[in-house]
Amino acid sequence: MNLTLKVWRQKNAKSEGKLVTYQVSDISPDMSFLEMFDVLNEQLISKGEDPIAFDHDCREGICGMCSMFINGRAHGPLTGVTTCQLHMRSFKDGDTIVVEPWRAKAFPVIKDLVVDRSAFDRIIAKGGFISVNTGSARDANNIPIPKQNADEAFEAAACIGCGACVATCKNSSAMLFVSAKISQLALLPQGQPERYQRVLNMVEQMDKEGFGNCSNTGACEVECPKGISLENIARMNRDFLKASLIQKPKKETGGGAM
Repeated sequence: MNLTLKVWRQKNAKSEGKLVTYQVSDISPDMSFLEMFDVLNEQLISKGEDPIAFDHDCREGICGMCSMFINGRAHGPLTGVTTCQLHMRSFKDGDTIVVEPWRAKAFPVIKDLVVDRSAFDRIIAKGGFISVNTGSARDANNIPIPKQNADEAFEAAACIGCGACVATCKNSSAMLFVSAKISQLALLPQGQPERYQRVLNMVEQMDKEGFGNCSNTGACEVECPKGISLENIARMNRDFLKASLIQKPKKETGGGAM
């Protein structure tokens, strides 16, 4: 396959960026999109040029780092996959492919296709720890949990925090991500003690980071590689309303992870 790539190049956060055109040839349809970028970078390095910076780690669709906006869609033309799971057979010989970084105020560009997504980490930290003493592994029937709740919690926990929801949303909203992280504990007994304090603190931090609000267009759910449901946003909104009536956000909470 011979392809024309228009790739966003930006030296650093303070520099102006632009699309630069590259030609790549003899690309195997069985290559992943990131492998194709590896080939391009090898060509650039051999010419003494600066390679294109892009994020990647697991290359198995579970870390969420391979965030690229490809031909106007987060992670490319397929649904339910991340960029590293996208293969070149999804394109045709002679195609022109435009590749850009996530576009959001809260995700500033570091270099080229790499953006700073540490805002997500700070939101997670505001969720704090759960106070339940988990101890060693318990018997499966020791804490009865309705199957529907367990399934919904598991589905919410599948969020990999890639940021496709933010990049896709016209308001750069992070509500799908935040609601998934809230829901995975709100649906389980272990998450109940801090349930309402958690939603207040995480939503407060989300607003501080500069993410936009949700206008229910549903683009985030469509482009989410893990299919996180909009129902999580509805659950978060209900919890936030109830929490607003019974308690106020704490200025500081212990950091933690979910």
